Amino acid sequence: MSVFKDHKVTVNELLQVIPEALLSQLATQTKVDHYSKVLHGKKMFYLLLFGILDNEKLSQRTLEDTFNDSVFKQLFDLDESETVRRSSISERLSKIDSNYFRQIFECIYEQFASHYGHTESKKYNLIRVDSTVVSDTAGKLGEAIDQNNGKKLIKFSMSFDGLLPSSVDIFNEQKYSAEDNALPVGILRHVKKEKGTSNIYIIDRGVQSTRTMHKFSKENIPFVIRSKENRKYVEVKSLLRDQDTTKDMGGFELVKDSIVHLYTGIPIHNKKGNIHHKETLVESPFRLIIIKDKTSPNKEFWFISNEFDLPAQEITRFYRRRWDIEVFFRFIKQELHVSHLVSMNKNGIEVMIYMTLIVAMLILIYKKANNIGYKTAKRRFKMEVRNLIIAMIVIFSGGDPNKLFKT
Repeated sequence: MSVFKDHKVTVNELLQVIPEALLSQLATQTKVDHYSKVLHGKKMFYLLLFGILDNEKLSQRTLEDTFNDSVFKQLFDLDESETVRRSSISERLSKIDSNYFRQIFECIYEQFASHYGHTESKKYNLIRVDSTVVSDTAGKLGEAIDQNNGKKLIKFSMSFDGLLPSSVDIFNEQKYSAEDNALPVGILRHVKKEKGTSNIYIIDRGVQSTRTMHKFSKENIPFVIRSKENRKYVEVKSLLRDQDTTKDMGGFELVKDSIVHLYTGIPIHNKKGNIHHKETLVESPFRLIIIKDKTSPNKEFWFISNEFDLPAQEITRFYRRRWDIEVFFRFIKQELHVSHLVSMNKNGIEVMIYMTLIVAMLILIYKKANNIGYKTAKRRFKMEVRNLIIAMIVIFSGGDPNKLFKT
């Protein structure tokens, strides 16, 4: 029930994408409700969904108050006599099967992507891949990436298709502090999950390993990576033509477009047991594109790709779309408060990030369908949820909600 007459999609319509039958089916498959008396998987899903939407900074205390509130129970048709305590919520977050929430996230993504998704070129879907981190003071987080400055980090590596987050990996091990270790894991999982799709992965400077790029090429994973400048290479063939340098590139000039071989370091153990790295060329050919800012001639941008058929201008245009994931990170941090950790346990953190991304998808589809901004979408989404609650209370009390909400 919406007061926004020009909206094409309502909150009520979006919530119907999450049928109760799906929650019950996945609960059976994952056995998420075993050994739970009150906080079944479905109830936890509703509690977290409503809690994230209704609170600026969610906490276990606010979740306790939300569950025990009659309005919440009326909205989701729960037993009025059931109550929970904060300690029960904390324990449930730490032990509930996060796979249940992951599967709900993936099911909702598939439904939204099929109805609202779009290809951004004739050949490819552009998948932006990057990480964002959430930090907390030492001691609060158990297993986490130690920054040696009194803080520990949890890293979320995500894939974003330009409209929706399509996957997330949660890292708390020290080796994944390096993007060269974290991002390839997420990309390979995403490729495996989306077999048969024509994706091209857009990656920032975090991934620089030539061996990783070689692996991507061997597995036929198209990519565009912004490279560090002045890395060593051997040019095989120039693809640059005179007319390429005169094409409009939005304030940039095409300096180089070549097929190259890149160097990598092979670890060698010497007689003393020490390790040094021997430089060697990787067999896979890559494409090196260098552009220069016309207003700052000394500023160059290097890109490495394994796509040889597309124009250089198209590849650099693809990379510019990478900024979409930065906008998305800002949205979930500022509007959905993903930086505020409700649970300090990795399992609980996994549950919360899946639920946050589910809420994010609902708001992003609402935003796109109704052609409004991020902040407006979240505000109006919450207002429509409030109206649904009011309408249910009016009906429950024997009244007519149409007298309140003029249609």
